[in-house]
Amino acid sequence: MGADVESICTKCGDVWHVVVAKVGERIAKVQCKQCHGFHRYKPPPGSAAARAAAPKTAAARTTTAGTITKAARATRKKSEPPPPAVPPDMSKPVRRYLPSESYTPGERITHTTFGAGVVESSPGAGKIQVVFPDGRRILAVAKAASTLSRPPV
Repeated sequence: MGADVESICTKCGDVWHVVVAKVGERIAKVQCKQCHGFHRYKPPPGSAAARAAAPKTAAARTTTAGTITKAARATRKKSEPPPPAVPPDMSKPVRRYLPSESYTPGERITHTTFGAGVVESSPGAGKIQVVFPDGRRILAVAKAASTLSRPPV
């Protein structure tokens, strides 16, 4: 610790830093000599440390604990959407999801984030389970409007 090292500063962009903390032999935290800001160690692009930190193969994308990294998860093929447990009621129009509304099993809804879905069940008061193309979600329903008012100034 205390050794000079090259790292890109997130505040001022300077590259000269002092090592503040290490985990084993790996540099964890540095302090910028220009603005005196503390941040994680980021080796400059093209350096040997930056090349050593980058994964080279798909096998290198898993951590030592065996968990899959975000990069490997992003390359994984998406599975087929789960089929709804309740068949959709085609006689009713598709409704836009609103938390203040109530829904029955089989109704088709559209959600601004999740897309089109089919209501499956109600796992509890004020909740519905909906099957969307990317999986099942629990959504809030029948929420009453707030009766709270602003406190007087």
